[in-house]
Amino acid sequence: MYKKLAPVLATLTAAALFTTACSSSDDKADTGSTAGTEKVALTYWSWAPNMDKVVAGWNSTHPNIQVTVNKQDGGDPAVTKLLTAIKAGSGAPDVMQAEYQKIPTLVSADALADISEQAGSLKDKFPAAAWNSVTLGGDALYGVPQDSGPLMFFYRADVFAKNGLQAPKTWDDYTAAAEKIHKANPKQYIGTFSATDAGLFAGLAQQAGASWWGVNGDSWTVDINEANTQKVAAYWGGLVEKGVVDNKPMYTPEWNAALNDGTQVGWVSAVWAPGVLEGSAKDTKGKWKAAPMPQWDAANPATGNWGGSATSVTTQSKHPKEAAEFIAWLNSDPEALKLLAGTANVYPAANDATSVLTTPPAFFADQADFYSIAAEAGKQTKPFTYGPNVNVAYSAFNDAFGKAAESKKAAAFTESLVTMQKATVDDMKNNGFTVAG
Repeated sequence: MYKKLAPVLATLTAAALFTTACSSSDDKADTGSTAGTEKVALTYWSWAPNMDKVVAGWNSTHPNIQVTVNKQDGGDPAVTKLLTAIKAGSGAPDVMQAEYQKIPTLVSADALADISEQAGSLKDKFPAAAWNSVTLGGDALYGVPQDSGPLMFFYRADVFAKNGLQAPKTWDDYTAAAEKIHKANPKQYIGTFSATDAGLFAGLAQQAGASWWGVNGDSWTVDINEANTQKVAAYWGGLVEKGVVDNKPMYTPEWNAALNDGTQVGWVSAVWAPGVLEGSAKDTKGKWKAAPMPQWDAANPATGNWGGSATSVTTQSKHPKEAAEFIAWLNSDPEALKLLAGTANVYPAANDATSVLTTPPAFFADQADFYSIAAEAGKQTKPFTYGPNVNVAYSAFNDAFGKAAESKKAAAFTESLVTMQKATVDDMKNNGFTVAG
């Protein structure tokens, strides 16, 4: 049964305690048998491809708990639709795919059930950062991690070899490689700074040690304009000002063409990048390699996250126990993980993902250690606290960093953090949050 949040959460002041691990690691989960002989029908909102085929694996072996997938348009539309149903008092599904960054908003709206009693013992099956993304402190658990997006570095091995370069181990190495590649061929760049991808920038800040939201007693804290994020902004601003990386957005026809024609020869991205490259740079298949992220401190490797989601039980579900049983299977059972990886084309968050991902992505067919690199990145992902108005912070990023990238002035990059900080704090205060500082 859903547990009412503590007053600080119920008043929307602490919905993002992602850095506090769930302490419920005892044997509470009931992930094996169905509840008696009563037949239960569950609905599941998801935007992942072919999820109906994944769920068919459950339905074939659980005749008394049948799940129907309702395909959604994507993360933001699904969240809006769920919040509308919660406000109306009806119309929500039993199970919901929820992006990690949206969980605080959904918990604040009393949309997600606490399933710690049913699934709390799954904690050890997931990397700490992924598990922290679905906990709100204490015994609360607001979903089971489904997929994650640890950051990695992807590069054209042939271009790097031609320039006598190896994959950069540090960000200083990345700078040196960027300068050498662009000097050798002024049309080529090691990458671009994309001012339309706030999620990537948040992941880069996360790698450096930032956590943008937090809770101090009964108040929120917002710390976007802090030292670690300033370091990341200054770094990329310096590269753009030097002209050794591009300053154009990603996911445009121009960017796709640059990947395919060899003028973009590197990409700081996430484990899901091979699918994008296969579609955007099909003529370069076999020329790319994956590597760990460049590091700020090579002796203490870390990375951030770009993307990922959990599977949650909604507070309107009349069958939370059965719904929790289903999502435990979906995200931890070996057969389910195989289906998630091979049919839904997602990178499972579970520690056991590498046991089912025995073949590298087709675009990286010659790199047998692809998923070993990804698994290590998942373990090295630093915790990061999201808040209830991520959309506002990301919108402010797009506006401020868009102007900074266009100006090609390093100082404008760090100044943009001031804009992000103010916009985020002002929005929270305007919506009744108490913000410390």
